[in-house]
Amino acid sequence: MSPINKAILLVGGKGTRLMPLTSKTPKPMLKIAGAPVTEHQIVKAREAGIKEIVLATSYLADIFEPHFGDGSSFGIKIKYAFESEPLGTGGAIANAAQMLELSANESIFIFNGDVLSSHDLIAQSQLHSKSNAAVTLHLVEVADARAYGCVPIDADSKVLQFLEKMDNPIAKTINAGCYIFSKEALNQIPKGKVVSVERETFPTLLNSGQNIFGYVDGGYWIDMGTPESMICASRDLISNPMLSKATPEVINHTLMMNGVQVHTSSKVGAGSYLDSGVVIEANSIVSGSIIGEKAHIESDVFIENSYIAPQSRVTSGSKLRGEIFGF
Repeated sequence: MSPINKAILLVGGKGTRLMPLTSKTPKPMLKIAGAPVTEHQIVKAREAGIKEIVLATSYLADIFEPHFGDGSSFGIKIKYAFESEPLGTGGAIANAAQMLELSANESIFIFNGDVLSSHDLIAQSQLHSKSNAAVTLHLVEVADARAYGCVPIDADSKVLQFLEKMDNPIAKTINAGCYIFSKEALNQIPKGKVVSVERETFPTLLNSGQNIFGYVDGGYWIDMGTPESMICASRDLISNPMLSKATPEVINHTLMMNGVQVHTSSKVGAGSYLDSGVVIEANSIVSGSIIGEKAHIESDVFIENSYIAPQSRVTSGSKLRGEIFGF
């Protein structure tokens, strides 16, 4: 089987749990660690040998192309698929796949726009090829799978079941949101319909006797569905810049973009990200937080694990812990 060099990135979600951050910006275009989430994912895909990627857009779709263009500046070919009405994960995949020319035995990657992961895409593709699988999922082990549906596998990594949330999960392995589909499996998703790959496509393929495999990788993984987890992801990438090649240079556990002004008596660190034009006045402390573009932090302010909206102003003496401020 030829190397996998095509992919679809699902970026159409509305990001309801991230409101108000997503009121004007689609969730995948929110900046963490110096770049939109989608940019971190595109760079990871490129590094694994993917040469062409389709962004499956819906909510605030027109924000993606001005940033990424045709992908030439990112070293990858980028196309855009649009859903006027959200089609679910499966419907989005079927819609976007029409923009890719696939040979009979070709497979493609599907990335979820909510997830950042350091897992080995090449190793996942090798398992897929070796197993002659219809689909190969990235799985992660969690201590407590009750909040998720679990995906039990056998000793050969073959998926046995797809199970919904339950009080006593029979496995610790969960769906981590990155899939490889064979062309044949891709063609079995109905076009133009709302379809969930998790609840419909995968169980249907499994019940029809097709091989689905799970690639388990214990590397970094985070689902950025909430403001807290998004702030955490930014903090993690800055604290460990090796997690993403899209992260700019980090100095003293801090990432500062162009034009940032920090008073010499103030302290910034613990994985904080200061976007361009941020001003921090005297005797302030910023720890593990995202400070949006041109935000102004006055003197004697304490900010910890928080998100400060672009162009907002935090007044002197404020103390913010785990807050979303400025919307």
